[in-house]
Parts: sequence; structure tokens; C-alpha cells
Amino acid sequence: MKFIIGKKMAMTQIWNSNDKVVAVTPVQAGPCTVVQVKNKTKDGYEALQLAYGKRKEKNINKPQRGHFKALGLTPAHVREFRTEEAGSYQAGDVISVETFVAGDKIDVTGVSKGKGFQGVVKRHGFHGFRKTHGNKDQERMSGSIGPKGPARVFKGTKMGGRMGTNRVMVKNLEIVSVDVENNIIYVAGALPGAINSLITIKGQGELKVNQAPVKTAEKEEIKEEVKEEIKEKKVETEIKNEEKKEEAQAQATAPVVDAKQE
Repeated sequence: MKFIIGKKMAMTQIWNSNDKVVAVTPVQAGPCTVVQVKNKTKDGYEALQLAYGKRKEKNINKPQRGHFKALGLTPAHVREFRTEEAGSYQAGDVISVETFVAGDKIDVTGVSKGKGFQGVVKRHGFHGFRKTHGNKDQERMSGSIGPKGPARVFKGTKMGGRMGTNRVMVKNLEIVSVDVENNIIYVAGALPGAINSLITIKGQGELKVNQAPVKTAEKEEIKEEVKEEIKEKKVETEIKNEEKKEEAQAQATAPVVDAKQE
């Protein structure tokens, strides 16, 4: 299985190989760096953790900084993809749009647009009431919502409420074209979500990766530096704790002087 993370762009149209205009949605995909390789022995499952985008280091908390420090990354998004072939990859490998080709069938996942509080006509497709005499201001009402006997609303009743912002997957879409230079994948049809929203793409086939940008020797050096920093911090905290204990003991054993005796 092959996969990648991307950002949805505004829809457009291009000419396909049969000289026909096709409505497509461009996706600014990758490059995505493998941050962590998970296995069954340690994590209970096999998966690849991919990083996408960039953000300022000050906007990343300390645990995440330590997680990304070995690769020198400050990603904006991190997603996991389960695959049985995770053991054949290593942290630092880069996945680009080159792993996809025109004609691939893919599944696209995104978060649908938020539409706020909507009525039953828009949310569930109710046809509403007749526009005749006696139905003033009732054309888009929901009508009866339950029987008299229980005198309550059953769970799952179709009513007005929040609509959108749901995780949506559209299956069996086709890739029309791949722009390797600009890291853009043109997918036929519409995709879920708003413009600039995060999109994940999955498809069948072999996952192609580029060589890790950071060498293994450099990775080991960075890991050793991180370990030394952690040791130094532990020593500093232990020294501070000992000093606090000594101060507390000194205050406890110090003689109490009465102001009247003085």
C-alpha cells in the first residue's frame, strides 16, 4: 500500500489523454518524511508515522521537539499509516508524489466543510410541507418527531443540528495527472473539505521512498547529544533538590529565639 499527506487546492480542469476536459482537484502532496517506524514487538502494530509541512519551533511543545530533533524537523502535521511493510523503511525516508502515477485508483480522506446548525431539509433531505393555505411558515418544519406513548424523543431521530466537520472518505477516485516538479496530484472529481484543508491519500501498490536525508552516523550523534542533555538536566534537578532538602533541614534544626527573652 502507498500513501501520502497533502493539502487540498481549488478545483480546476485539465485535458486528459483522450483530449477531453476533466474537472480535477489539485492536491499539494508531500514531500513527507518518515518520523517513526512502529513495530509489533514494541508498539503492538506496524505503522509509519509521516510528517508534513513546516511551522515555527516556538509553536511546538517540548516532547514533540525531542521527538523531531533527531531529524531536525518542525512539521505542521503528523499522521500514521498502518502497513505490514513498515519494517522495510527507516526514519528519515522521504515520500514524494513520485510514488503515484496517472491512472491509480485511490481513497481520499478529509474533514468535510462545517455548515453550522442546519434544519432537516438541508441536513437529512426532508421535502418539507406543501406550500398551500394553512401551512404558513411551515414549509421547512420537521413535523412529528415521535409517538405519544413513550412521550420522549428516541435516540437517532433525524432532527436539526450541527452539520459538517465530519471525517469523510471518498473511495475509488482516479489520478488524472501527477506534477512531480511542483508536488501536485490531480484527482478527478471533488474531494471532501475546504481549500487548504489536510488530505490523506491511500492507494494500492508499492510505496516508493527516497534515501534518508540524514545519515545513520549523524543520527547516532544527534541521539547521543539528546541523551547527554537529558542526563545533564537530571543532574541539575537532583542538585537543586538536595539543596532544598539541606535548607529545609537547617531551618528545622535552627534554635527558636523568643523575642521577650531578647
